Amino acid sequence: MYKIFIKRLIDFVTAFFGFLILSPVFIIVTIGLFLANNGKPFFFQKRPGKNGKIFNIIKFKTMNDKKDPSGNLLPDADRLTAIGSFVRKTSLDEIPQLINVLKGDMSLIGPRPLLPKYLSLYNSFQSRRHEVRPGITGWAQVNGRNSISWEKKFEYDVWYVDNISLGLDIKIILLTIKKVFKSEGITQENNATAEEFKGSK
Repeated sequence: MYKIFIKRLIDFVTAFFGFLILSPVFIIVTIGLFLANNGKPFFFQKRPGKNGKIFNIIKFKTMNDKKDPSGNLLPDADRLTAIGSFVRKTSLDEIPQLINVLKGDMSLIGPRPLLPKYLSLYNSFQSRRHEVRPGITGWAQVNGRNSISWEKKFEYDVWYVDNISLGLDIKIILLTIKKVFKSEGITQENNATAEEFKGSK
């Protein structure tokens, strides 16, 4: 009952009122990133959702589009703007995803939506992460986020799929708040963003 109906109802109501409450922050961050990123405050990207269905995820754009003399984008660490670093560190870049939750593309809690190119790299166990809607935060995020291995992330994701409950979701929300305030696990060591998944060894 919770997994099929109640979870979606809670998602919609919470995302709706959450977006209203956070709208002043949303507007301020949008203006700041508009100025820092040459009029491009938002980042849209294709991501696989429940059952692998592709949708457009909405995030704040924390990196600029600066390129080297050959026309290639500079490394992530070199493109991360000052305000972008702050927005990412405080997890404010996740606010626009409340729109994805309202649309039904995402849930507040669930496995993080990754890149479509990873779909063919998953084994049958890892693919089970797509049995539920992806989330803004999840069990893997509160157990290490970008500081743990891909294999461990997928283990946490599938464990969540098998153990969804209201109590677990409340626990994840509380742990997420704690992680945000402590700024834990945001990046991997020596990387501005998470390393790409290249398949299981």
